[in-house]
Amino acid sequence: MSKAAADAVYDALVNNYGNPSSLHSKGLEAQHYVDAARRAAADSIGVSEREIFFTSGGTEANNTAVIGAALSKKRQGKRIVTTAVEHSSVIEACRYLEGLGFEVVYLPVNSCGAVEMSDLKEAVTQDTILVSVMYVNNETGTVQPVDKIARAIKRSGANALFHIDAVQAYGKLMFKNGRLGADMITFTAHKIHGPKGVGALYIKNGVRITPRLYGGMQQHKIRPGTEPAPAIAGFGAAIKEIDYTNIDNIKSLNCYLRKQLENIDGIVINSPENALEYILNFSVTGIRSETMLHYLAEKGIYVSSGSACAKGQPSYVLTAMGLSKDLADSAVRVSFSRHNTTADIDALIKALRDGMNSLARKSSK
Repeated sequence: MSKAAADAVYDALVNNYGNPSSLHSKGLEAQHYVDAARRAAADSIGVSEREIFFTSGGTEANNTAVIGAALSKKRQGKRIVTTAVEHSSVIEACRYLEGLGFEVVYLPVNSCGAVEMSDLKEAVTQDTILVSVMYVNNETGTVQPVDKIARAIKRSGANALFHIDAVQAYGKLMFKNGRLGADMITFTAHKIHGPKGVGALYIKNGVRITPRLYGGMQQHKIRPGTEPAPAIAGFGAAIKEIDYTNIDNIKSLNCYLRKQLENIDGIVINSPENALEYILNFSVTGIRSETMLHYLAEKGIYVSSGSACAKGQPSYVLTAMGLSKDLADSAVRVSFSRHNTTADIDALIKALRDGMNSLARKSSK
């Protein structure tokens, strides 16, 4: 978490600790944090403040969007279109809806992890009520053509809502919803150096969804309950620190890591060339992801094997891209931030080489 975000959280916890729903002065002070963060969030994607709803994170926002939209439109149809490589919070929400009688189409992806527009156009029929697609894949960095998808939905004539999970894109790809054309957008704080446990859902004015929670008048009853003003304050502070000029540095780091990895026998790069530069996924053949992750962690290097929410389970994303089980089971995901340097990459490469030699010797005994 950035210092500015941490300071905002601390100030709201210690100095302006009121309930933002209360009418006394401390409550009004806390509400100021919430209002300021809502303005910052809205401005950042070019929408109105009244269209921003704070949640406990991306998972809740995705569930609210997918399930809430489907339930609100069930009389108009029961067909939902998504992809096979969505975050688990969308996949599991869709499976829940299948249990309620909804039909869900999970679009395949190509070897780069991208949806083919021809498949999407065929899948979106007149009875489709919802399309949900991730902007940037959290495991590989693959960027989906969400603007083209929005246009294709409109041309289809289907009365379908379009939801974009932009958690991995937000703060890294500059976008405004006027260009994307989404009805709902999910984004979250911890991907931009804000606190964990707080996210946001944009819901276009006029779009109706069924709430997932009940009790309380907060946030127009879409997301009732006492708002966590300290976390929201930290979110707002993090939004104000978003710096898109850092992308050139991230591109340079990504390119440097790719070149280093290409010189190591036994490493296969899984992220496509045109992936978002903040993520690089590769496989260390012959060594399971969990084993390599623990080895690197002992060296003070922290990477992932896929989605953090998967808790180390094999990646269905890489499998959907056509990778073998061995490559999927040995995948490592590196995420870059504005604080990383080439020295960090040099340390990673050295630790990878040492780990490959050391762990290979152990497995051969």
